[in-house]
Amino acid sequence: MALTLYQHTSIGQALIDTIDAFVNEGRIEPQLAMKMMATFDKVITDVLAEKVKARLTFKGHLDTYRFCDDVWTFLIKDVNFKLDNQSVLQAEKVKIVSCNGKKPGEV
Repeated sequence: MALTLYQHTSIGQALIDTIDAFVNEGRIEPQLAMKMMATFDKVITDVLAEKVKARLTFKGHLDTYRFCDDVWTFLIKDVNFKLDNQSVLQAEKVKIVSCNGKKPGEV
């Protein structure tokens, strides 16, 4: 199962809109569009794992959690985030989706 989690981000949606426009204009084939999105999913996962070094901690009240198809989903209320630079951010609700980062068969 290929993860498409990052396709639902603003950058992922912008890429989808652009690729759809290219397909509709006949500038690229639909098969190429699918390959581009699969490449996007792999590359963004790898880049985030390698390049992002910032850390944060958070505290809140766990409202709901579930585990389905190797994906954890947590819904947290009244969340306080503390960033590396000691800045504090607050949010009324946060949804965290966590997927296994290893490929099948990888140890």
